[in-house]
Amino acid sequence: MDNYTKQKINRLHPSIQAEVITIVNECNTALKGKAKIRITQGFRTFEEQNLLYNQGRTHPGKKITNAKPGQSIHNYGFAVDICLIIEDKIASWDTAKDWDNDKIADWYECVKIFAKFGWEWGGNWKKFKDLPHFEKRGHNNWRKLIKLKQDTNGYVILKKEYYA
Repeated sequence: MDNYTKQKINRLHPSIQAEVITIVNECNTALKGKAKIRITQGFRTFEEQNLLYNQGRTHPGKKITNAKPGQSIHNYGFAVDICLIIEDKIASWDTAKDWDNDKIADWYECVKIFAKFGWEWGGNWKKFKDLPHFEKRGHNNWRKLIKLKQDTNGYVILKKEYYA
């Protein structure tokens, strides 16, 4: 696991950090060729979300999100975006490439591993496909998360009522 990925994991909600480490390690074990998984996005502040939301609207560039601040699961630390790093230097978002020649696209090997741990893949969404995006099921309702109190580090405090 590369240092960039470790840094992104360390900023995720503490309740899922260990699980994400396990997922990344399983992905890297499954990818026996040139590719390894890298987390490119994790926790995102409301300010960072606002900058992304304004891109293509009030700032130059292509629209990349429909989520306003508070409406992204990234804002609560329960989502990651990934890419594959080829030979430790080239970022790839190619979902079809089979770098390890095992007849399964490397990206989909990772999709299966995330799913095994109860993560939803943005590539399965009907309206806005977000291929690099994965979010933890059970924590992916921003309307509930935005109402929760935060701890001193800014993470939402999960209570049993959240799951009801």
